[in-house]
Amino acid sequence: MPVDPFANCNFSLNDTSTCTLDTCCLAQSSFLYIPTYGGNLFFTIFFALFVLPQLGLGWWYKTWGFGIAMAAGLILEVIGYASRLMLHDNPFDGNAFLIYLITLTIAPVFISAAIYLCLTRMMVLQGAHLARVQPRWIAIGFMTSDFISLLLQAIGGAIADTADDHDTSQVGIDIMIAGLFLQALSLAAFIAVFADFSWACRRGVLDMDPEKQRIRNSALFKLFTASLLLAAVVVLIRSIFRVVELWQGFEGELWNNETDFMILDGAMIAIAVICLTGMHPGFAFGRGMWVAANWTFKTRKDGAGYEMKGAERGMDSRSGIVSTEENS
Repeated sequence: MPVDPFANCNFSLNDTSTCTLDTCCLAQSSFLYIPTYGGNLFFTIFFALFVLPQLGLGWWYKTWGFGIAMAAGLILEVIGYASRLMLHDNPFDGNAFLIYLITLTIAPVFISAAIYLCLTRMMVLQGAHLARVQPRWIAIGFMTSDFISLLLQAIGGAIADTADDHDTSQVGIDIMIAGLFLQALSLAAFIAVFADFSWACRRGVLDMDPEKQRIRNSALFKLFTASLLLAAVVVLIRSIFRVVELWQGFEGELWNNETDFMILDGAMIAIAVICLTGMHPGFAFGRGMWVAANWTFKTRKDGAGYEMKGAERGMDSRSGIVSTEENS
């Protein structure tokens, strides 16, 4: 039976940390509802089950950056939902709320970072010359944006929860909104860059290295590409939801609706995790090509400053590309 959030209120208390549902009302806690046990336990276990597979696949395929970013995001998701389980037992637990607020807010930042790492490898595999901006700068741009977003969300969450007055709390919320908005903007930009590069690949010429041709013509690579795009879209949906949720404030309708949260946050991130694990980049690139498709800068006397690592080294411009018509 739902609990009346305004029943048994005791606003004479300055410190609600000692409250219970017998002495205070839910309106004095973090939500106007008691977090469900079943739903939060499900997501705690669900995300925990993917940590070791991501680390194992990262070790096997040498996708270190991708694997570590995914594992970090998953661990934060586990901690966040475990904190919500604590809030189920005690809705007035301020420490559990702070942990939940920060971890589940910033966890998708790491998943976004893993997504960004895949785009630059895809560009190298298909032909970095087709990109409007060199893959190195694309990676640096998205990672910088992700880092700033992470800082804003973490700092904003800490300020909002530890504030002693409404104005300070609102400052924290506004900082969190800025971080979430930046994350959403970055993901939207990623999708735009992804679409633009895909269009350039259809109209331009691709790298003719036989191994790269074999990989990009495989069904696994096509499925990986679709899964990567889907993962980016659902994380974007989640980010937009959190922006609107926090824009309404802690007293808003979205903040106090657990069903919306479970669908538009938990389920969206779960879909992204399934996409990025079920279609892990190692499956598409293989054990060697992920490393070979990395990039670096090297200053040379001839002024050509961009050079690929691994399989790209030693290839000249005459043997490095092939018509998309020949590769169809």
